[in-house]
Amino acid sequence: MAKILLAEARFYPHLNDMLLEGARTAVEAAGHKHETITVPGALELPAAISLTAKSGRFCAFVALGVVIRGETYHFEIVAEESARALMELSLQGFAIGNGILTVENEAQAIERADPRQGDKGGHAARAALALYDLREKYA
Repeated sequence: MAKILLAEARFYPHLNDMLLEGARTAVEAAGHKHETITVPGALELPAAISLTAKSGRFCAFVALGVVIRGETYHFEIVAEESARALMELSLQGFAIGNGILTVENEAQAIERADPRQGDKGGHAARAALALYDLREKYA
């Protein structure tokens, strides 16, 4: 049984609740345990995963958050840099599922976050578990 870290950027609590529900359900359905930590925003997720990975307590990680396009360039920076940093950590051997939604509006976020619709939290958790299994098989 693995312990999975669910790292959430809790900028939009009502959307994150849906992402967390999907991720928790997927991890528990796979027979694993989980712990949740919260950071302010999506840019902090890669650092949080990197810091907690050093503890050796977790076998896989799920990054959860929502970035909604605004009127400034900030959306592009947050979306691109959080994804880039998570990919960099993945290439270092960490099993990470990226569940950071990058959307145009709240309606798109709800459709993707809701476990009864897009279930992107569940998808990210299953991706992390698949990478964990792959790493265990070929380690």
